[in-house]
Amino acid sequence: MTSLNVVNLVGRVGRDPEVKYFESGSVVTKFSLAVNRRRREDEPDWFTIEIWGKTAEVAANYVRKGSQVGIQGALRFDRWNDRATGADRSAPVIRADRLELLGAKRDNDGSSSPVDEEF
Repeated sequence: MTSLNVVNLVGRVGRDPEVKYFESGSVVTKFSLAVNRRRREDEPDWFTIEIWGKTAEVAANYVRKGSQVGIQGALRFDRWNDRATGADRSAPVIRADRLELLGAKRDNDGSSSPVDEEF
């Protein structure tokens, strides 16, 4: 049996990316992404996007709130225990391994260019 976990999204960035550098040299960038549904009157779905490595650096330099981007990655769930209530919590996160800058030049200072990184 083969399993497959691939997510493709196109949407607008909800906030400027947060970038974190580690002593090991690794870098991670996180931002929220709003993806519209087929019907215009529906509220968009919001996703947390997490990108590592060279692609994370590109996102940190070129992605801004309002930018239109394409993401390809895998769905995973962050799990933790709520300190206040003791309840188990979880949140979906898309770990992206492909980022494509879309939209007008004013959105991302450049062309529509894919950035790939393998994990």
